[in-house]
Amino acid sequence: MGARNLEKIFDPQRIAVIGASDREGSLGGKVLRNLIGVGYKGVVYPVNPFRPTVHGMTAYPNIGKIPWQIDLAIIATPAHTVPQIVEECGKAGVGGIIILSAGFGEAGNGGEDLERQIIESKNKYGMRIIGPSSIGVMISKKNLNATFANKMACPGKIAFISQSAALCASVLDWASEAYVGFSAVVSIGSIIDVDIGDLIDYFGSDAQTRSILLYFESIKNARKFMSAARGFARVKPIIVVKAGRFNETRKAVSCHTDDLFSEDAVYDAAFRRVGVVRVETISDLFNSAEALAMQPNPQGPNLTIITNAGGPAIMATDTLIAKGGRLSTLSNGTIDALNKSLPTYCRATNPVDILEEATLDRFRKVIEISFTDPCSDGFLIIYTPQGATDPINIAKTIVEVTRSAAKPVLTVLMGEGDCRKAKRILQKNGILVFPTPEEAVSTFMHMYSYAQNLELLYQTPEELSVDLSIPASLKELLGKALKEGRVTLSQLESFEFLEAYKIPTVRTLIAKTSDDVKLLATKLGYPIAPKALSSQIGNKSEADGITPDIRSTVEPRAHFDELAEREADDNSKTELESVTSEPMISKKGYELLIRSKKDPHFGSIISFGIGGTASQLFRDTSVGFPPLNQVLARRLLEKTAIYKYMSTAEPTLDLKILEEILVKFSQLIVDFPEIEEIEANPLVFDGKNAFAVNARIVLDKERIMHGIQPHEHLVIAPYPRKYVEDWKLKNESPILLRPIKPEDETLLDEMFRSLSEKTMRMRFFQTIKQIPHDTLTRYCNLDYDREIAIVAEKKEGRKEILGVGRLIAEPGRESGEFAVVVADKVQGLGLGSKLIDCTIEIAKDLGLETVYGYILSTNITMVHLCTSKGFSMEVVDEETTKVTLSFSQDRKTSDWRAKLDVWE
Repeated sequence: MGARNLEKIFDPQRIAVIGASDREGSLGGKVLRNLIGVGYKGVVYPVNPFRPTVHGMTAYPNIGKIPWQIDLAIIATPAHTVPQIVEECGKAGVGGIIILSAGFGEAGNGGEDLERQIIESKNKYGMRIIGPSSIGVMISKKNLNATFANKMACPGKIAFISQSAALCASVLDWASEAYVGFSAVVSIGSIIDVDIGDLIDYFGSDAQTRSILLYFESIKNARKFMSAARGFARVKPIIVVKAGRFNETRKAVSCHTDDLFSEDAVYDAAFRRVGVVRVETISDLFNSAEALAMQPNPQGPNLTIITNAGGPAIMATDTLIAKGGRLSTLSNGTIDALNKSLPTYCRATNPVDILEEATLDRFRKVIEISFTDPCSDGFLIIYTPQGATDPINIAKTIVEVTRSAAKPVLTVLMGEGDCRKAKRILQKNGILVFPTPEEAVSTFMHMYSYAQNLELLYQTPEELSVDLSIPASLKELLGKALKEGRVTLSQLESFEFLEAYKIPTVRTLIAKTSDDVKLLATKLGYPIAPKALSSQIGNKSEADGITPDIRSTVEPRAHFDELAEREADDNSKTELESVTSEPMISKKGYELLIRSKKDPHFGSIISFGIGGTASQLFRDTSVGFPPLNQVLARRLLEKTAIYKYMSTAEPTLDLKILEEILVKFSQLIVDFPEIEEIEANPLVFDGKNAFAVNARIVLDKERIMHGIQPHEHLVIAPYPRKYVEDWKLKNESPILLRPIKPEDETLLDEMFRSLSEKTMRMRFFQTIKQIPHDTLTRYCNLDYDREIAIVAEKKEGRKEILGVGRLIAEPGRESGEFAVVVADKVQGLGLGSKLIDCTIEIAKDLGLETVYGYILSTNITMVHLCTSKGFSMEVVDEETTKVTLSFSQDRKTSDWRAKLDVWE
């Protein structure tokens, strides 16, 4: 449902407070007083069946008796009364509800049933609900304080969204002392409807909000959260405190490798994937929000520290190194300039300590010189009130010098008295000031993390060949296993999956007898490694299901018999089905691990790290989400110590092999929602080749029994291959129509460069000489849950993109905007009409009610095309016409998130 109808909650004209009371300390009474005491321009109606008036205002016995249409109902009554009140609100046409009451699903003892009744009424009448257990909402620009908090938020540009009602109240107290302002404060409570993804959508589109801050314990709809966060993280920083970092209550896994990564690691990976900044403390939350809103992002972790006190600079340096940052290595030019400006007893090194007797002129010169250093990514100025310079003049100097700074500047003023006044001067001029060096450095590193995450979002990957067809034999293999009552595939069956996706495996043959082992050894060559073959055994070496390598023709029989006896002694655990014989693996290769398992919140996740028996010892694992491309695969690899070690090895290793394997492995996960867990461990990599030695697949029997939709196991929408289509222009030239990919940036750039000035103006309403890289990447690297672009690729000769049709769904999921551009060389050949048809088809699949676009009134060709397809025309101004096409659909059954077959 997205951000649909949330304006009834955040911009209501009429509000009913159900449970309003004169009783001292009642929630309803506090909310009523807050609403009428801060200048809210709307109308408020108390609802209380036992009192004719509340606070001197006429009270109504129930919401149905109010003679006006109510936008927002705030419920502050006992839990058992709430379902009936919600039903009455639905009948009265209320659009939004805030439930302050507690005692529902989180409380047990029948609370789940009350919650179920509320949800039924919500769905019946199409209402939106915040809560239960909410403190309410504040919207500064509307003077709306629909909470029972003791303080109203100061106006500002930050939207603060918290799952903890108590924390909301505490933050409001803290913020009033710290002069932090808010565009909105939202307490979401225990979340039965409006969730974090909805609120990111709403405040991401809100002009009054510059950054979004989140506090939560868990995410209920991870896919919605990921899509919404990715949609707005680039233009509005999203900063998170995720509580419960060390919760160890996770379900056991079936693969032999124990749980190598925590729930917290999964959240970390999710935040990185969508460009969200994670911090650990509330102070970091607000410091980072202000920093990212007021300062340019650092392009690297290199910080230059300027100080008149050595001790605080050392503290800053320690924190910087501990958090993965670096002191800038000053350039020779900077060092020479500093040596000329500083006394001979001052060392021109970083940190630049200008000593306690530093004059205002020395401060100014050192800051000006340092700001020109090309090796610095940011600057920290630390001042302690001592010596020849007072803090107010220092503040004024910093303000003056930093006006021309193109990199982030952070300051620390350690003192009271005049330092307080100096801090106000810096803050009023948009310069960040911190009480301690540690807080300043922590904020700098969070800023760098944000810049890194955005780079990951929009970095152009290399094209890797991945077959998008699903081998039918694998589906048959799954059916066979389930028919036999098995959920765990054998090693050879698991190898079939890997090999179908061109992930090499060790050559393996089956032996039923000791004579078979001898025969197979001849085929494979010595030495060989016989292993017990049973779907009940995970790690062969841990189960003692492997014999030492066989190096001669006289050994196979004895070793086979020994292996059979070993398994017979442990027949309570396993049943020997047969023996596999493999060539003995060279000890020179690296033993690695690739694995996927389903997380209860985020669906299938992928992990990579050190493998074999060392996996449990070192626990060196990184986590990512399918689908992966080449860049995402490399980032997954780079997060591990084993990858860093391999990248410095001599001779150089071909690490792109691992990137390709991860991308193929990711596609396997995308294609098979039936898989609960899959593991290749070890994956042996010698620098030139990689192959799986062991593999195991566990099926998701419970989900299979209930029916699995194609991509319900993915938290990020995969490539929508439904829209891949062969087509021909009017001149019979073959064209491939397909959704755009991140790898298409170069081709798209070439098409834009080929456009005539007239075509460019028709598409962009202006002539653009060159589209920058960050814009091109946004055009190519899409969230397919929200935006799909269909490119027309020439099928013969050199690969080219000849046209693009794009549809962007709005956050409310009611409408979407389309745009089409066709290369000059193929205009008039029917491609524009076809691309419009494609965007209309996608809009219908997404369940949109309308699709619209803006065109120049002089673009007669597009006007005629849209008219012929049923679009209505609306003149916007003398140059622009808006075209709109409406669809007749039952919105109750067309929710596009449920239509996962779109991506098949």
